[in-house]
Amino acid sequence: MNKGDLAQAVAKSASLSKAKAWETLNATFDAIKASLKKGQKVSLIGFGSFEVRSRKARQGRNPKTGQTITIKARKVPAFKAGANLKKAVQK
Repeated sequence: MNKGDLAQAVAKSASLSKAKAWETLNATFDAIKASLKKGQKVSLIGFGSFEVRSRKARQGRNPKTGQTITIKARKVPAFKAGANLKKAVQK
């Protein structure tokens, strides 16, 4: 399922036009993105939570040359599935 399929499913489920569902999805994703950018955690009870995790700097290898390089520390988004989502997937 891609973003277009998701918008279509939301439109059908909530009796919305496809345009309105698309707008709603974009607004939701933008809100999640803005919260993560501020370093805040986004918890959706029963679904899961999004958070920002920090990765330490580490040594890696350039696969083309085999040369050792330093990979900079950075922040990455992460998702942890909630219990209800995990149960739904298992059924």
